[in-house]
Amino acid sequence: MVGATIVFAASSACSKWLVATYPAGEVLFTRSVVSLITCALFILPTTGIAVFQTGRLRHHVLRSFSQFVSQSCLIIAFSLMPLAGAIAINFSAPLFATLVSIVLLKEKVGLARWSVLLVGFIGVLIVTNPGAEAFQIGALFALANAVLYGTVTAAVRGMTATESAATLTLYQLVLITGFFALIAPLGFIMPTWDHWGLIVFNGVANAVGQYWWTKSLHLGPASAIAPFFYLSLVWAVLIGFLVWGDVPTIGLLIGSAIVVASGLFLLWREARRM
Repeated sequence: MVGATIVFAASSACSKWLVATYPAGEVLFTRSVVSLITCALFILPTTGIAVFQTGRLRHHVLRSFSQFVSQSCLIIAFSLMPLAGAIAINFSAPLFATLVSIVLLKEKVGLARWSVLLVGFIGVLIVTNPGAEAFQIGALFALANAVLYGTVTAAVRGMTATESAATLTLYQLVLITGFFALIAPLGFIMPTWDHWGLIVFNGVANAVGQYWWTKSLHLGPASAIAPFFYLSLVWAVLIGFLVWGDVPTIGLLIGSAIVVASGLFLLWREARRM
């Protein structure tokens, strides 16, 4: 998950840069196509088409459609607000993932972890700072992505009992590429030569991130793995400052510190139970 946050942050920065010139649908489609090709080149030679054998096709479709909407919301948020702000708001995703895991996957959560989740949500409120200038329409799209991402995280955790990381990754990329293909022609702009490098890097980074993210959910419960997603803010702040000159606010730093501390406590609790 730590590795996934690094490459996802790089991919998010590329997407934010590209969406300033190209339609969101086109950016998402080209990223998905490159990601699909990248993963297929590494996975299919060892698994063959057997990787597509599944008894849960409906679940794959629902999961991919949810991510289609989620990623669309996030890239719209990138186009409307600073990178770190959008990712910071997305920090509520692991909290939603934990709550969904409690309800759907029947993961047991004691009083201490409930308290930490509450503190974590307070931290998210400080980060989003409702009513302030940062809370604009872009923040609403970022929050919508967070809710959907949290739901998908819990859903993937439930599917790992029967589906391999390779199967989950390839099905997602095949289906989500198909969904984005439907909206890619809307306002299509032919990329310039100097942007093709960014487009390819965006897709490759996203492919690596998707596989590592899925694999991480194979290796531990969502409530323990998801908090590491908070590290995305560290990379987003650095990239945002270096590329766009965005300076993090005090509320962003304090709220993020609270959320990160909550995530680390959840991890510590999980380690003690193992």
